[in-house]
Amino acid sequence: MDSSKKTSDNAVLEQNTRFWPTGWWRILDNYKVGIIPLPFFIFAGLLIFTEVFLGDKLPSDIVVMVVTCAFFGFLCGEFGKRLPIVGKMGAAAICATFIPSALVFYKILPEPIVTATTSFYKSTHILYLYICCIIVGSIMSMDRNTLIKGFLKIFGPMLCGEIVGMLTGVLIGTLLGLSPSYTFFFLVLPIMAGGVGEGAIPLSMGYASILGMQQGDALGQVLPIVMLGGLTGILCAGVLNRIGKKYPHLTGNGKILPAGDADNVSLHAKIEVTNDVTTFASGVLLATMLYMVGMILHKLIGLPAPIGMLFAAILVKLTSAVSPKVLSGSQVVYKFFQTSVTYPILFAVGVAITPWQRIVDAFTITNIIVILSTVISLVTTGFFVSKKMGMYPIDTAVISCCQSGQGGTGDVAILTAAERMELMPFAQIATRIGGAINVSLSLLILGNFLSYINPLS
Repeated sequence: MDSSKKTSDNAVLEQNTRFWPTGWWRILDNYKVGIIPLPFFIFAGLLIFTEVFLGDKLPSDIVVMVVTCAFFGFLCGEFGKRLPIVGKMGAAAICATFIPSALVFYKILPEPIVTATTSFYKSTHILYLYICCIIVGSIMSMDRNTLIKGFLKIFGPMLCGEIVGMLTGVLIGTLLGLSPSYTFFFLVLPIMAGGVGEGAIPLSMGYASILGMQQGDALGQVLPIVMLGGLTGILCAGVLNRIGKKYPHLTGNGKILPAGDADNVSLHAKIEVTNDVTTFASGVLLATMLYMVGMILHKLIGLPAPIGMLFAAILVKLTSAVSPKVLSGSQVVYKFFQTSVTYPILFAVGVAITPWQRIVDAFTITNIIVILSTVISLVTTGFFVSKKMGMYPIDTAVISCCQSGQGGTGDVAILTAAERMELMPFAQIATRIGGAINVSLSLLILGNFLSYINPLS
């Protein structure tokens, strides 16, 4: 018996020490770039460049783009993570977005990859699928009472942060020799305007109409400030994440209300997460249907589609309109998109809609000082006001960072840097609603009091 057992143990030991297949499996499981096993990552790169050099063109269909965006997105993200010091302060999200933009500008990234990625991003609107799955999954993971209390409380730190941020930015700009009106309308307001589509473009249209500028000229001045404000927000979010890890009592790790609140119970504790494929599919379908509800609301009443979807998702959650099993499926969908799609999406954003030269042109000392002072005062105010209100200051301050973000893409980058994608519903409120209010009120004031506050005079 002993000899047969020894023979069996030796056979198992020999099997485990062989390169094929157990050694190969260990390489696949233990060496990764992002979520991609290293051999798969190398093979993906070979496939992409072989396709480019053999055909001088890269198809923009979803099959090829999944491989392409995953390869470059996780490569840039991994590079950012491994940078000393800043690697732990949000550099991964910054690198995944801005390195591709620089590669495009300096013509280092092959043109077929740029063309295919841009075509795929703009034709599929893949960012909307990402955001709707993240938002719906986040909301379905919250307790009903937490939803109500959180959304009611979050407006206090947001409002105080905006007021202090605006006053600080205008004061610093004035001290640096700029006129107060120019500082506000061309530096401070674009930071809090809600991104490009909902912020920079409406602002440029308003400025063209009220100030008699060409819209292209106005957009050229506003857009770089929006992007630098978003970049500063990413850096602040990374710093907040490090502070939260050093002082864990200041953070709820994705929750804005204290864990001691009896109502603040996560779905994780209530519902067993299922790996059933049909439940996962139900979660995806729920997210996309709710986004379509948002699209219809946009056509009917002008409400931005992501905000309409957010309100619809809250209504579904509060009325218990879907079963715990479907809620669990939404949670799995959220986790999948958070871990597997974020960096590929940021790569596509960097290639398709992030103009490197405009960002570089805006890097003047005056602009940087005003932007830094505005965003830091905005975030700091959110931190201390939320602490006074009995909220988690780190997580609420991360939402304040999103007030300076570059729209939906900025929210993704900021929450990635903060490692708190669960806050996406609150981030959308800060970006979409907060930005729309800022732009509307400011243009209304500018139009009615132009003779007193003309920023070009």
